[in-house]
Amino acid sequence: MAKRTPQPDEIDLHGLRHKPALELVRETLAKRENQQGSFSLTIITGNSTVLQERIFTEILDETYYTYYIPSWNLGQIIVENMTL
Repeated sequence: MAKRTPQPDEIDLHGLRHKPALELVRETLAKRENQQGSFSLTIITGNSTVLQERIFTEILDETYYTYYIPSWNLGQIIVENMTL
């Protein structure tokens, strides 16, 4: 089965160790905010609740972004930033 290509509004962390995954999330969020202002980003974590918790506590809790795990897919985090 062919691997699905990530869309422009998502990052896929499958296969990454936690440290590089966290760095990728930080870099992607910084780029999105600088380039776009308002954005929505889907972070695909798979079944790693440990990685999700680290993303929450080490990155997202310190920001003003809105974020949640959607009920239709517990293996992702949706992050939104609305600039007025």
